[in-house]
Amino acid sequence: MADVPPDLDWVRAAPNDATGPGPWIELAFGADDLVHIRETSDPTNIVTTTQKKWDAFVLGVQAGEFDHFVEGLEDKRS
Repeated sequence: MADVPPDLDWVRAAPNDATGPGPWIELAFGADDLVHIRETSDPTNIVTTTQKKWDAFVLGVQAGEFDHFVEGLEDKRS
């Protein structure tokens, strides 16, 4: 597991109009092409990956590769 630097600049990944404490996902881009990911409700539990793997994940989300995980979710929110 990678050591997480204490001085990272965390960015909340939430809609611009989102209010409240979340929980939200936060990202920090560190040295050596590392990407750190945490949830606002548990900021000490940090997952670290590489920039290349993060980019592949984002492209997969944009391509709809994970849509099956949220099928029917909109129906539950109504």
